[in-house]
Amino acid sequence: MEPARLRLLFRGVNRFMVALWRLGLGGWVNAWPALGGRVMVLVHVGRRSGLRRRTPLNYALVEGDVYCTAGFGPGSDWYRNVLASPGVEVWLPDGWWAGTARDVSDSAQRLALVRQVLVASGFAARVAGIRPRTIADGELARRTAGYRLLRIECTHALTGPGGPGDRAWVWPLAALVLCALLLLG
Repeated sequence: MEPARLRLLFRGVNRFMVALWRLGLGGWVNAWPALGGRVMVLVHVGRRSGLRRRTPLNYALVEGDVYCTAGFGPGSDWYRNVLASPGVEVWLPDGWWAGTARDVSDSAQRLALVRQVLVASGFAARVAGIRPRTIADGELARRTAGYRLLRIECTHALTGPGGPGDRAWVWPLAALVLCALLLLG
């Protein structure tokens, strides 16, 4: 699939993923990681707007740190935002964390870490034409040369409004309205 169409596809999927997380369904998003991948939401600050932005990303947990890739390269808006302001929030299936992100694309372990993120991405790597479990190291290095690798060190747990499930109130309200309609109808 050509990059422009792939970006458009992912933009639509990303909006849907963020909506699911905000409705409190982040655990469901990650219910079948072999197919849908491991998905987190990265909350970052827009470098020009100063607004909070939410970006769903595939990730891998390695030795307590979260790794993700900017598969569309250094031009990705979320990636440039994180470079400008590395203090981020991470919505994971097991909690909501504050953290610090940094580019580790020059790491000696880059190829192994990129492979782990791609394996954890489920269908996303296959859509991009990469079979992360079987591709040779040289070919993987060539195909992902433009990818940027980020390491997020989670510093402390977060709670309160504005995190994952901030729109979970929709479910009880919808159930109440449905019950009222059934009783009246």
